[in-house]
Amino acid sequence: MSIEVAERGVFGRLVGQHDVEQSLRAAALAARGDSTGSDMSHAWLFTGPPGSGRSVAALCFAAALQCTSDGAPGCGECHACTTTMAGTHGDVRRIVPVGLSIPVKEMRKIVNIASRRPTTGRWQIIVVEDADRLTEGAANALLKVVEEPPDRTVILLCAPTTDPEDMSVTLRSRCRHMPLVTPSVESIAQVLVERDGLSPEQAAFAASISGGHVGRARRLATDDSARDERSRSLRLAFDAASASTAYKAAEALVKSIESETKALYADLKEQELEELKVSLGAGGTGKGTAGAIRGSAGLIKELEDRQKSRDTRGRRDLLDRTLIDLAGMYRDALSYSLGSSSTATHPDKTTEAAQLAARTSPEGLLTCIEAVLACREAVDFNVKLQWALDAMVARIGEAFRPPFSRSGG
Repeated sequence: MSIEVAERGVFGRLVGQHDVEQSLRAAALAARGDSTGSDMSHAWLFTGPPGSGRSVAALCFAAALQCTSDGAPGCGECHACTTTMAGTHGDVRRIVPVGLSIPVKEMRKIVNIASRRPTTGRWQIIVVEDADRLTEGAANALLKVVEEPPDRTVILLCAPTTDPEDMSVTLRSRCRHMPLVTPSVESIAQVLVERDGLSPEQAAFAASISGGHVGRARRLATDDSARDERSRSLRLAFDAASASTAYKAAEALVKSIESETKALYADLKEQELEELKVSLGAGGTGKGTAGAIRGSAGLIKELEDRQKSRDTRGRRDLLDRTLIDLAGMYRDALSYSLGSSSTATHPDKTTEAAQLAARTSPEGLLTCIEAVLACREAVDFNVKLQWALDAMVARIGEAFRPPFSRSGG
C-alpha cells in the first residue's frame, strides 16, 4: 500500500472520489463538536453507478464518525475504525439485502435499534446498502426515523440514483446527497497495483475493460471465470444477430445463469437449513422436541422463501452483467460506425466492433442498444429471463436483417 493511501486512513479505500472524501472528512470533523450545521447531517444518501464505491464511502464515513483517534477522523488504526470496517462494531449496523427487496419487517427492527443510545461508539449508525430495494412500507418506516431522528443516530443510505424509481422523493428530500462518479481507468489501475500486487500492464488492461467498476476490474484480473463470463457476453452480440444462433444462445445463457446461481448458493442453503433445524431442536431427545420440529413448517417455508428471493436476485445480477457488456459492445460498434473518437467500452474488441458496424446501420445498432435496455427493464418487472432474452434477440435480429427481408419483398 502506498504512503498516500496509508495517510488517508479508511478513506484510502475510496477510489477516484476526492471531492466526496473531502466533504465526508469535514462532516466527521464537525460531528466531533456535535455539529448539525452545514457540514454534518443525521441522514445521508450516497449515489453513483455500479462500482463507484457508494457503500464503501458510507462505511468509511461511519468509521470516521466512530473514530477515537486524536488526529483526523478515520485514522484506520483505532479499534473503532478497524471494527467498523470489519463489520463488527457494536453501534454500526449494515443492511445488505440478499433478496429482491428490503421488507418492512426488517426495517422496523432497525428503526427500534436506531432509537437507542450508542453503547460503545460516538454514534448509532445504520448503513442501508441498495436502499433502492426498500419496499414502500420499509421506506415509510425509515422515513419516520429520518424525519424525527433520535439523538446520536445517523442514517446512511446507498442507491444508484435519486430517481423516484430508486428512492422515495420524500426520503430523498430529508437526506444530504453525496453523488459519486465513475472512477477513472488510471485510478482503478493504481489501486490494483498498490493493493493487489498486479503488474502495471495487468492492472491497466483490467481497468480498461471494467466499465469503471473497481470490484469487477479486480475479478477480471484475477478470476478466470469472470473473463470467461465476459467472453460469453460479447459472443452474444454476434449470436443474437443471426436467426440460426440467436435463440439457442439465449437458452444457453439462461441455463448457464441457473447453473451458476445454484452452485453459488448450494452450500449456504444447506447450512441455513441445518442451523434452523438445530435451533428448533433437531437431534434433541427432550420432551417437546418432536412437537417443535413438527410445528416448524412455517419457519422452514419462510427460510425457503428468502432463499428463493436470493436466487432470483442472483440470477438477475448475473444476467445484468451480461447485458451491460452486450450494450457496451453495440455502443462501441455505433461509435465506430459514426467515426467517433470516444473511449471504447471494450478496447480489446475493436475488430469485433468494426465487424458489427459493417453488418448494419447506425440506426440498427441503436436499436440493438435499446433492445438490451428493454430486456433489463423487463427483468426488473419480473418477466421470466428466457422470455425477456427471446424478445431481446428477436429485436436485435431484426436490426441485422437486410431491409428487403424486413419488408417481406
